[in-house]
Amino acid sequence: MLAFADPNLDDGPRTDKSARSRMCAVSREVKPIDELIRFVVSPGGEVIADVKRKLPGRGLWISASRQTVAEAVRRNQFARGFKRDVRVAPTLATDTEGLLARSAIEALAIAAKAGQVISGFAKVEVALKTPQGRGTIAALIHASDGAADGIRKLDAVARQNPGIRGESAEIPALTALTSAELDLALGRSNVVHAALLAGPASKTFLSRSEILVRYRPADDDKTAGTAARNSNSK
Repeated sequence: MLAFADPNLDDGPRTDKSARSRMCAVSREVKPIDELIRFVVSPGGEVIADVKRKLPGRGLWISASRQTVAEAVRRNQFARGFKRDVRVAPTLATDTEGLLARSAIEALAIAAKAGQVISGFAKVEVALKTPQGRGTIAALIHASDGAADGIRKLDAVARQNPGIRGESAEIPALTALTSAELDLALGRSNVVHAALLAGPASKTFLSRSEILVRYRPADDDKTAGTAARNSNSK
């Protein structure tokens, strides 16, 4: 069990960096922090999501699920957890999803600046057909609002062209972001397909994409499911 004086709250992002698990204030389950979202109270008394886990102040942890955050709002869980009067926007669950998407966009932009992203169907296809190129691809990225034909074609190319050592491991396909969001991250227009290359910056994007996908309901259009298996695109 967690050794906190108050199991509902942490003492701040800098006081217990080694902790890798926290208790969800709604379900009371202890989970890895990658499956939770930290909430803090702003100086103005408003509850906000600390999606990067860096904001000062004591934090309340909720499972990374839009449904669970909405339930916390309905049950007045934040006032009880923080043991004080707080302002909670009725749109907190939706606002949190927007922050998670923005965080993923920022991470993808950083990966692109680090040279860890290839964009465009043709360039991705070439990389998949080259053993050396395919061996550097950590994931395929497809716009969530694209058609399915493109991803089927790229999946076929990936299956037909094994990696540099002949391995046949499947390359994850991510559809957490829309084409407009990919445009914003990559600084170009009409991005539907991209490839994420292995590297430190790409790991950050993969982590943030995973929590964004986890947050969305399982039946939520094309962006639901797991980050590794979302695969609707154009």
